[in-house]
Amino acid sequence: MTAHIIRTLESLDYEFVSSAVDDWWGGRPVRALVHRIFFEHLNATSFAIGPSDAVQAFLIGFVSQSDPKVAYIHFVGVSPAVRASGFARMLYEHFFKVVSAQGCTEVRSITSVVNTGSIAFHRKLGFRLLPGSGEIDGIPVALNYAGEGQHRVLFHKSL
Repeated sequence: MTAHIIRTLESLDYEFVSSAVDDWWGGRPVRALVHRIFFEHLNATSFAIGPSDAVQAFLIGFVSQSDPKVAYIHFVGVSPAVRASGFARMLYEHFFKVVSAQGCTEVRSITSVVNTGSIAFHRKLGFRLLPGSGEIDGIPVALNYAGEGQHRVLFHKSL
């Protein structure tokens, strides 16, 4: 396997990533979740694989300002052309290493209840599902977490 360089997400990555993510999600409108602020001001713990004009995978994450022992993974994307390449796992493991070195002892994340692939992936990486205010299809969810009808699965991983 060719070595792939993980680099810090940069401002220049925004144009490509923001124009590609809806297609990567099969037309689901997720572009608003990758706001430019993450590429310019919250990128010290966010990473990409591939050049700015052809990012293959990226992870947007940060250390909580409210609790510096907690790191949060906000968004991860992998181009459909390179899915199952191990890029997401590589980015997660790199993030764990970086935030652990900064003193974080846990990582949190969320996903939509319909994103069964994400739920399975997080579980495979050792995340546990946190209890929620409800349950959908046997999965604990935080009901209305992101607004009316926007239920989310909450994840936690100890480092």
